[in-house]
Amino acid sequence: MKVIFAGTPEFAATALAALHQAGHEIVLVLTQPDRPAGRGMQLQASAVKQYALAHDMPVAQPVSLRLNGKYPDVAAEAHALLQRTPHDVMIVAAYGLILPLSVLKIPPRGCLNIHGSLLPRWRGAAPIHRAIEVGDAETGITIMQMEEGLDTGPMLLSRRISIKGTDTTGSLHDSLAAMGGEMIVETLRLLEEGPLSATIQPEDGVTYAAKISKEEAALDFSQSAEVLARKIRAFNPFPGTHAQYGDKTIKVFAAHAIADKNADKHATTKPGEVLKASAHDGIIIACAEGCLQLAELQKPGGKRLPAAEFLQGFPLAVGTTFILK
Repeated sequence: MKVIFAGTPEFAATALAALHQAGHEIVLVLTQPDRPAGRGMQLQASAVKQYALAHDMPVAQPVSLRLNGKYPDVAAEAHALLQRTPHDVMIVAAYGLILPLSVLKIPPRGCLNIHGSLLPRWRGAAPIHRAIEVGDAETGITIMQMEEGLDTGPMLLSRRISIKGTDTTGSLHDSLAAMGGEMIVETLRLLEEGPLSATIQPEDGVTYAAKISKEEAALDFSQSAEVLARKIRAFNPFPGTHAQYGDKTIKVFAAHAIADKNADKHATTKPGEVLKASAHDGIIIACAEGCLQLAELQKPGGKRLPAAEFLQGFPLAVGTTFILK
């Protein structure tokens, strides 16, 4: 098939690679404009753009596709490009721009979206993060026929995967990205054979995965250790969680909830108090319920380190307290 592909991050690049390797002709790639990144804040091409250019695929990077939006001339140019590019279908994965109805109507066989959840659960921008954060037992990929609503379109194909207690957003992302690539190739194979059977999303079970904000990354030890451990896994690798220790902001990338075996002894402790901090005992912090054992940390300007190595360069005193900034 002749495919227009729209996507931006690594999740989308995995799908683009799968389509390309399956023999589909990628006639145009849409991706977001280059953004400043890294310590030097140099402009950096998206993962999708990097793959496309490495394989001689034409790339367009409009800042908007809305004809009645802030950049109508840019949107009109993008529409014209889509209309004059012969294609069968548009595949969308984590593109980051809303496709208005005027765009959705252009592809002869419509626009298909690769979404990282089991719809209708976790519609929206951060489905992988939110599934881990709330403790879902499973998630998956849904291939959906796009319509104007936010991830509301009819479902064409879905597949499940268990969320392990050790999964981070990083590890689950990689598993789902590979699954999404396999599934979109399968979907196009089925589409070539004839019309696809679509299932309307049920009204029950709808949840929304709001975009992750940096403000959410602060660890509040007045919550339970289990809740905080899930958040730390959900926010690894980005944006990473953090807690304030004195005048230093410490990032936390891995931790485990443990039962407080000394409940009576620690009855007077405060949430955030350092209960243990040594290479032998690890770093154990009091929470409203249970304790949190910090396993991987990063001090300002430093590297991510296991707890024992972190303590060598940043000792924590038992009885001192992490605070919520």
